[in-house]
Amino acid sequence: MIRVCSAFVAIGAVLLMPAVLPACAGAPIPEVSGAAVPSLAPTLARITPGVVNIAVRGRVKEQNPLLQDPVFRRFFNVPQEHETQATGSGVIVDAAQGYVLTNGHVVENATRIEVTTKDNRRLPAKLIGRDADTDIAVLQVPPGNLTAVPMGDSDRLQVGDFVLAIGNPFGLGQTVTSGIVSALGRTGIEGSESYEDFIQTDASINPGNSGGPLVNLQGQCVGINTAILSPSGGNIGIGFAVPINMARRVMEQLIRYGEVKRGRIGVAIQDLTPDLAQAMSTAHTTGAVIARVEPGSPAERAGLHSGDLVVAIDGVPVRSGTQLRNVIGLTQIGEDVSLTVDRRGAEHVLQVRVDPAGQTAAARPRPRQR
Repeated sequence: MIRVCSAFVAIGAVLLMPAVLPACAGAPIPEVSGAAVPSLAPTLARITPGVVNIAVRGRVKEQNPLLQDPVFRRFFNVPQEHETQATGSGVIVDAAQGYVLTNGHVVENATRIEVTTKDNRRLPAKLIGRDADTDIAVLQVPPGNLTAVPMGDSDRLQVGDFVLAIGNPFGLGQTVTSGIVSALGRTGIEGSESYEDFIQTDASINPGNSGGPLVNLQGQCVGINTAILSPSGGNIGIGFAVPINMARRVMEQLIRYGEVKRGRIGVAIQDLTPDLAQAMSTAHTTGAVIARVEPGSPAERAGLHSGDLVVAIDGVPVRSGTQLRNVIGLTQIGEDVSLTVDRRGAEHVLQVRVDPAGQTAAARPRPRQR
C-alpha cells in the first residue's frame, strides 16, 4: 500500500508532487460542425477554482539509530532533525469560512502551510485539525473570492459508476483521469486501527494526487484520493479514496473540537457470514452480528441483545461490522443512532445513544430520563 498524494523530502531535493483540480459533468454538450461532442470540459471549468495546491514545510526527526547515542551526537555534531517540504492538493468545501479538506499525511509534521488557488493566489493556511486514523485534515485560509466544490453522497455510489480523479501526478501538471468505481467498503488497507471504508477505483491515481477529489459525473466530490496498491510505486489500476461522507463527519468534528472524539455503544461485533446466516435462519446476506453486549452500556440500555443482526444504521444498509464500527466511531458524542435489527426473523428499530470511546460502565453518567 502506497500513499500517493504527497511525500516529505529533504530541502534541496527535486519535488515530484501534487496539485489538483476536480471534475464532472452535467453541462451542455458542445457542438463541433453542428455535431454534439461529449466533453467534461465545461464542468471542469466550473469547479476547478475550488481545488487548490498545498505546499508544506516541516521538520522531522532523523531515523539514524546512531543518533540515540549521546556520545556520537556530541562528537560528530549531527542534527537530530532536518527540514522537509512537500506538496499536495485540497478541496475548498466552505467558501464563506475558508475551510479546505485534504489528506492528513499531506500536512503531517507541518510548520508552515501555503495554499495556491487556481488563479495563482498564495494564501497562508492554518491547520484546524488532522485525524491520522482516517487520513483526513482540515485547513483554513482567509475567506474572500473563493469557490467551494459541491460534495455528493458517497453512500449512493454503486460499483460500475463512472468517476474522475484529478491531480498533478509526478509533477506533470493538472491531469484528469477517468474510470469506474471498482469496489466499495475496502478495508485492511492502511492498518487494523484505521477507520477504513475505501472506495476502490481504476481511475489512474499516481504520486502527486494526494488530497485530490474523486468526482462523479454530476460534478460532485464523492471521495478524497488517498492511496494506491502498487508493487512498483506507479499506477496499476487499483486506487483508493476516502468516501466524502466519512470525510465530512471527520471534518465536522475537527472544526468543532480540533480532533475526532470517537464514539462507542458497547458491543462486540462480527460480519454476517453464509454459515452464520444459515445458523440464524435469516434471509439477509450482509450485516453485523452482535456477538456480545457490555453490561451497563448504551447498547444494553437500548435493548440490544447478543445474536441480534444489525442490517441498517440511520436507514443506511450495513454491509459489514467494519462499516458499523466506522459510523458509530465518527458519530458525535451524545447523539442517537437508529439501528434496524433482525431478531429471529422480526425487525426492530432501536435508538442507541453514543458514548465516548474508552469510557467504562462505572464512569458513565446515569441515563437521562425522557
